[in-house]
Amino acid sequence: MKYSFVSFSCPDADLSTLLAMASEFGYDGAEIRSGAGHRHGIELGLSPEAIADIRQRFAASGVFPICLSVSCHYSDSATLASNLEETRSYLRLAGALGFPLLRVFCGVLPEGSDRSRVREQIAASLSELAPLAAESNVVLAVETHDDWSDPREMASVLSAVNHPAVGVVWDVMHTLRGGKTSMEEAYRILKPWLRHVHIHDGLLDPSRLAFRPIGQGEIDHRPVVRLLANDRYEGFLSGEWLDWEDPEVHLPRELSAMRQYEREL
Repeated sequence: MKYSFVSFSCPDADLSTLLAMASEFGYDGAEIRSGAGHRHGIELGLSPEAIADIRQRFAASGVFPICLSVSCHYSDSATLASNLEETRSYLRLAGALGFPLLRVFCGVLPEGSDRSRVREQIAASLSELAPLAAESNVVLAVETHDDWSDPREMASVLSAVNHPAVGVVWDVMHTLRGGKTSMEEAYRILKPWLRHVHIHDGLLDPSRLAFRPIGQGEIDHRPVVRLLANDRYEGFLSGEWLDWEDPEVHLPRELSAMRQYEREL
C-alpha cells in the first residue's frame, strides 16, 4: 500500500517542512489542501517559476504529489458558474504541478431542492469539466461527502458522467457515518471509479466530528486494507486529520497502525 496525508495535518508548515515530515515518517506522497490558508504556498496564481520550483522540491524529496484538494462543488445553481471557473483554474494548476488528482465535492443539497435535479446538475457540471481534466492529465476525484456520502448516490452521479477523467475519493468514515453503508458494500459500489482513499478513525456520531487514533475509534480499517490488497489497488490511502494533534505525534503513529494491518493479512 502507498500512503499520503493531507496538509490539514500541518497547516502551519511550509512546503519544505511538510515534505521533510512525509519523508522522515515514511509516507509515499502528500495531498495538498489548497484555498484553506495553509502555509505550503500551493495556491492559484503561481508564476511559472514558482511552479517549476515546487515540482523540483517534490522530486528532490521523493514524496509524490498525489492530490490537490479543493472545495469546489456543483450542487447550488447560485454559485455554479464561479465554482466551474475555479475548478478550471485548479485543473490547470494541478496539471502544471504534476498532481494526477484534483479532489472536489458534489456539494450540499440546497434547502428545498429536488435531489434528482441537483444530481443532473452535478453530473452535467462534471461532464463539462471532464475534457479539460483529461487534457491536463488530471482526474477529477469527487469525494463521498456531505449529502453524497451514500455510495449509491455517488455511483448514480458517476454513472451519468461516465468519463475516465472523473472518479471517486472514497472517504471511509463518511460512507459509514453519513452513508450508513458497510465497508464491503461501499467498496463494491465505488470500485469501478475508485481513484483515492481517505482514512481516519473516530466516532460515528453524525452530530460531531471526533477523531481517534486508528484502532481506538469506531471505524475498523482492517476491511479497507484487505479489500484493497486483494484487488491490488495501486492508488494511495491518505490520512485526513483536521485541527487534531501535533503532526509529529499522529503522523508516524497512524502510518504504523495501517502497516500493522497490512502485516496481519
